[in-house]
Amino acid sequence: MTIQRMDNVLIVVDDLDAVIAFFVELGMELEGRMPVEGRWVERVIGIHDVRQEVAMLRTPDGHSGIELAKFHTPKAVRAEPQDAPANTLGMRRVMFAVDDIESVVARLRTHGAELVGELVQYENIYRLCYIRGPEGIIVGLAEQLG
Repeated sequence: MTIQRMDNVLIVVDDLDAVIAFFVELGMELEGRMPVEGRWVERVIGIHDVRQEVAMLRTPDGHSGIELAKFHTPKAVRAEPQDAPANTLGMRRVMFAVDDIESVVARLRTHGAELVGELVQYENIYRLCYIRGPEGIIVGLAEQLG
């Protein structure tokens, strides 16, 4: 076997508090938040003079996570428009299975989230939507039917 599991996805953000609140509202659990700096991190990511704050969030089942990083030095750079469309090259979204999609969308709207397209039903299998949260982060939501 070449891998054991997928542990987390990193999202670099500017407003760490707002993005943490968004993912906690979605149902993720904040595992910890800490400053990260020093030669070891510089060697791993290939950037010198790094000073960042990192927050680790985990899904309730404990199997998947999101790492949020706010760079204090050097400042983060934007590689694309903040509200890039779904067909932009690169990672576009993180998808979560939810129990009640309409309730989740309503709760996330209190954190400024907006639907990217529409909430749709795929046959009698799923209800699906993409929602754009803080900093243009796109989250996919899927409610399995039946």
